[in-house]
Amino acid sequence: MPAKKSAKRAKPAQPESPSKLIDARIKELPDWRGEVLSRMRRLIQQADPEVVEEWKWRGIPVWFHDGMICTGETYQNVVKLTFAKGASLKDPAGLFNASLEGNARRAIDLHEGDEIDERAFQSLVRAAAALNASKAKPKGTASKGGRSTATKGKGPSGAAELKLLAGGNPQIAKADGDAPVQPYIAAMPGWKSRRRAPSTRGRILRTPGTVRAMSASRRRRPTFTPVSKPAAPGGGRRGAEARARRAGRRWARVRRRCGR
Repeated sequence: MPAKKSAKRAKPAQPESPSKLIDARIKELPDWRGEVLSRMRRLIQQADPEVVEEWKWRGIPVWFHDGMICTGETYQNVVKLTFAKGASLKDPAGLFNASLEGNARRAIDLHEGDEIDERAFQSLVRAAAALNASKAKPKGTASKGGRSTATKGKGPSGAAELKLLAGGNPQIAKADGDAPVQPYIAAMPGWKSRRRAPSTRGRILRTPGTVRAMSASRRRRPTFTPVSKPAAPGGGRRGAEARARRAGRRWARVRRRCGR
């Protein structure tokens, strides 16, 4: 019998790095758009050497540093550089010329033959990176709901000081355990005494006496007293004769009216 050939499993293709994808994107654009995108990419990397390149939304280069700085979008007649927080950046050179009505974003549209102030553009990139760094939270301080779990300090007992939220509830980090809760409860005199006992409204207290009474009531059977129904008016032979007389009188009145 012929020997069975061992099937070789194909190794899954590893995804390409965002930088290689951006290089391929620039090569796909042999006209002026590829040159402009390559030039703006070089200016961004020179302005912020720590910038990180990403490939988002199926074909858009994005540059990050503690958050999104800008995107590099290419269209048929324009290369658009959209700054995610451009509305919060100062633009003395007036580079922003698109998306001016937005509350957060601002964009720079570059058409064929347009020139741009490189120093002003790099200043925008550095300002966007600085803005992201100022709003970035240190690691380990983020919690669910977007609230910070960092405490201001520690009390005399070594436990972290308690921080109250807007609704007056204590904000406690998981690593602190129950220690911050104890001073919060101690500061509320009579907290445990003010707690109500569970309401018994609508409930049946199952004591031995009530159980016996309930079982006795379940054993009882309701008694029904038969009631004889009164005879219907006009029933029997006399009722039939009376109905016949009334019918005869009605028929006589009809004949008199008709002249018969």
